Amino acid sequence: MEIRRDDNGIIRVEGDKSHLSNVEVENGEASSSSLNSTLFLENEGEVVLTLNSDDLSWKSLETFDYEVSVCLGIKLAPRLATEISLSDMYSVELLNYGLIHGSYHPNVVKYFPSINSHESEMHRFKVYGVQKSQSQPGHWTLATYTFGHKDLQTCRMWVTRISASLKMDVGRPKNLLVFVNPRSGKASGYRTWETVAPIFSRAEVETKVVVTERAGHAFDVMASIANQELSLYDGVIAIGGDGFFNEILNGFLLSRHKAPHPPSPSDFIHYDGSKRNSVDHDPNAKVRETAKQNEEHSPLISNSLCNGSGLGNSRNEDVPCNKADEDLEFPRLREQLRFGIIPAGSTDAIVMCTTGTRDPVTSALHIVLGKRIYLDIAQVVRWKTSLSSDIEPFVRYAASFAGYGFYGDVITESEKYRWMGPKRYDYAGTKVFLRHRSYEAEVSYIQTEPEKTNSTTGKGNTFSRLRSVCGPEKVERAVCRTNCDVCNAKPATRSPRSTPYSRPEESRWRRCKGHFLSVGAAVISNRNERAPDGLVADAHLSDGFLHLLLIRDCPRALYLWHLTQLAKRGGKPWNFEFVEHHKTPAFTFTSFGDESVWNLDGELFHAHQLSAQVFRGLISLFASGPEV
Repeated sequence: MEIRRDDNGIIRVEGDKSHLSNVEVENGEASSSSLNSTLFLENEGEVVLTLNSDDLSWKSLETFDYEVSVCLGIKLAPRLATEISLSDMYSVELLNYGLIHGSYHPNVVKYFPSINSHESEMHRFKVYGVQKSQSQPGHWTLATYTFGHKDLQTCRMWVTRISASLKMDVGRPKNLLVFVNPRSGKASGYRTWETVAPIFSRAEVETKVVVTERAGHAFDVMASIANQELSLYDGVIAIGGDGFFNEILNGFLLSRHKAPHPPSPSDFIHYDGSKRNSVDHDPNAKVRETAKQNEEHSPLISNSLCNGSGLGNSRNEDVPCNKADEDLEFPRLREQLRFGIIPAGSTDAIVMCTTGTRDPVTSALHIVLGKRIYLDIAQVVRWKTSLSSDIEPFVRYAASFAGYGFYGDVITESEKYRWMGPKRYDYAGTKVFLRHRSYEAEVSYIQTEPEKTNSTTGKGNTFSRLRSVCGPEKVERAVCRTNCDVCNAKPATRSPRSTPYSRPEESRWRRCKGHFLSVGAAVISNRNERAPDGLVADAHLSDGFLHLLLIRDCPRALYLWHLTQLAKRGGKPWNFEFVEHHKTPAFTFTSFGDESVWNLDGELFHAHQLSAQVFRGLISLFASGPEV
């Protein structure tokens, strides 16, 4: 083998290279299913570039028999062939004629110290893809590769073939409806969109952008837009936090999702004095009147569902939102539309649980690459706002969490300090913790698993007394990850009416009554920066269950111990006797106090009596699940 440098300053290896050839091109397309050419890769040098059915790979030509060297007894590994999967590429672009820079293999520099770099002018094209971080699992960054060739037609042929391969992925979106909340988090919503917008443009994704001007704006647009118009989009994207996504979600579901009220025990008294609601009752039949009655409590949905402004055509106020034809269209529309969240909020728990990171670029790349996961959604029905008033049932949907007591007090207190930004939650949480209030309430839930007894608790030794405080050690369960077997298990049906139970009258109800510091229902794990493992580490994205969390009244010091366990990775926040954790598809709640405020996906929700159920995989998101 002979090493020499040609007139262009390129190091060449002379020898048998009969296995390398440029592909023949007919009418601008390769004559074979795979494409193989010798090109120049910026910052690398000459490479053999190969396009297969599932990836793009390249191998440097500047290799030597002595490529593997030994230094101080340590064997230095050679540079291996590099590749990028087509599923990790989102665009290819033909550049203008210009300079392309090269560098040499470390062994070349070792044996030719005077040679460091070179550059040439040629036609170029750039491939855009995803690079997954090794140090930060779940974090994706932009990766670009610039290739060059002296022949323009060769570059065009490569761009055409790669572009055609990318377009074969029908799961990638072509047209998106984007809502930007400029006031989310630290008022960074629009700046976040400006950061990721070039990714969508480069991926040739058309975007219709709506910058919200007030609370409830996105809800009004989603509720009023006709299904036919909404079907023109492949997805709906929220640039904001969990509360903003909740607004969009409710705008989509409240005016379209026909579903029975949640099941309840036989003695659960409803707004009309009757026991056990009729499963045939439409929970949205009077949602417009209910919204008006509760305007001060639910500002996000205080406007008429069918008279919002924005993309949808205005409708007459007397025309019902749920037309018969829309009922038939909803299952198809629900399956077609994927939702996406580009984080710009205070906690961004949904993004953390579905991508593993709060990085806006990572979320944007999940969207343009067409990733998909299904997400459970909880339906919450409010029956009473106070001890004395009976009203029509009021329906809301939640994608992450519904919390009462401590959680409701924190969101209420934080509203006074919005000027502080995300730090208001820490300040409000401290004030509420020091207040240490408990509330009398009754919770009933459908039992799905045999109740476990604390066999380790006893008397007569220090260990037993400690266990009586901390409770039994909980059984470790599978944590939800990318390609989760639990979430991917195909349910019997994904009908809008599908729930984990088919005959509520045969369900076994369990009742808990007493004074609670908090009552929570987690749809997902709710991972965030303050709780790295989430409120429930083993909660899944799409298994059809809620995690009911009951924190009974206890000394402040023990409650602090519980909260500190939540705040650290690998903590055991549920291994306390005053903590109950129940996995259930549905529950009911009744408060006996004067105040009753819930936190629904970060938004205030006043309710003295409510019932809730979960719908498995009701919507799908542009995400692939957390890697760790």
